[in-house]
Amino acid sequence: MKLLKQFIQQETVLTTAAVLAVVSAFFVLPDMQYLGYIDLRTLAILFSLMTVMAGLRRQGFFDGLGRALLSRTHSTFQLTLVLVGLCFFGSMFITNDVSLLTFVPFTFVVLSRLGTDVRRSLLIPVVCMQTIAANLGSMLTPIGNPQNLYLYGKSGMSIGGFVLLMLPYTLVSLLLLLAWAALVCRKASAALSVDELVSSSASQGNQKIILLYLVLFAVCLLSVIRVLPYGIAFVAVLVCALFADPRTLRTVDYSLLLTFVAFFIFIGNLGRIPAFSGWLQEFLTGREVLVAVLASQVTSNVPAALLLSGFTAETQALIIGTNLGGLGTLIASMASLISYRQIARELPQGKKQYFGLFTLSNLIFLAILLGVWFLLR
Repeated sequence: MKLLKQFIQQETVLTTAAVLAVVSAFFVLPDMQYLGYIDLRTLAILFSLMTVMAGLRRQGFFDGLGRALLSRTHSTFQLTLVLVGLCFFGSMFITNDVSLLTFVPFTFVVLSRLGTDVRRSLLIPVVCMQTIAANLGSMLTPIGNPQNLYLYGKSGMSIGGFVLLMLPYTLVSLLLLLAWAALVCRKASAALSVDELVSSSASQGNQKIILLYLVLFAVCLLSVIRVLPYGIAFVAVLVCALFADPRTLRTVDYSLLLTFVAFFIFIGNLGRIPAFSGWLQEFLTGREVLVAVLASQVTSNVPAALLLSGFTAETQALIIGTNLGGLGTLIASMASLISYRQIARELPQGKKQYFGLFTLSNLIFLAILLGVWFLLR
C-alpha cells in the first residue's frame, strides 16, 4: 500500500490517465477499434528523442556546452543571459524537460561559486526564469515538447509552417526575458571571474558515443519532418542504445509514453460516446485557444492537447493554446515541477518565495502573450 501511494504521488498524471482509460472502457467495451486509437508515430518518435537526449545528458554533452558558454562570461548580466538562454534555446532542440533537468542543477553548481549575497539575490529569480524560458523556447519547434510533437504529426503541417506559426510568440518571449534579465541584474550587479564559474575538473564523456547520439538525433529529425519513416529512427535508436549504451535505456521516461497510451484510449472512447463528443465539439468551436489555455492550467498542456485534439480540426489553434497554456499554474506544464523540486531539495526555505515569483511571472507572461494572440488572430 505504501509503495502504491508513493507511485501515485510520483506519477499523478499517469495514474489519472490510467483511471480515466479504465473508466471509459466500461462505457465503450474493448474491441478491435482500440488499436486504432494509438498514435504509433508519436510514441516511436518520442521514445527515440527521449533516448537520444538521455544519452547525451549522461555523457555530459550539455554540461560541456554550458561551461563553454560560461567561459566567456564576465558579469552577472552575462551570466544570467547564459543560464536563461541555455534553457530558452536549448529547449527548442532537446525539449523543455531535458533542458530543465540539465541546466537547473548546473545553475545551482555555478551560482554556488559566487559570493553569498550575489547567489542569494540571483538563485530564485534565475531558476524561475529558466523554467519559463524552457517552456517558451520549446514552443517554437515540433520537437520542443511532447504536445508539439503530437499536434505537429496530427496537423500535417510543414516544419516551416509550424515555426512561422509560433515565431511571433517566441520573439516576444525573448524580448520579455531580456527585459527581465536586465531588471534583475540591476539589483545584483557584479563583475565575475571566469575561474569562479568554470571548473577545470569537469568530466569528459565518451566522444564516440556522443557522436553516435548526434547522428541518431539527425535521424530523429529526419523522421520528424517525414523524410525517413519513423520506424527506421525507432529501430536505429533502440539497437544503437542496446549495444553501445544500454544504461541510457533505464533513464527514459517510460511513464510519459504510458500516459500517452492511456490518454489515447480515453480520448478514443470519448469520441465514441455521441452525447459527450457532440457537446465538446460544439463547446470548442471558435474557442480552441482559450479552452486549451484554461484546460492546461488544471491538467497540464500535454493532457490538454491529447484530449482536445480528438474533438476539433483546428489543430493550429490547439498548438498555440497548449503552448501558451504552459504558462500560469505550477502544473500547467509538468516540466515546471522539475525546477520546483530542485528548489525544494536544495533551498527548502525558499519554496514559498519561488512559488510566489513563479506564479506572478507566469501570469504576466501569459497575459502579454494572449494579448499578442488577440492582435494576430
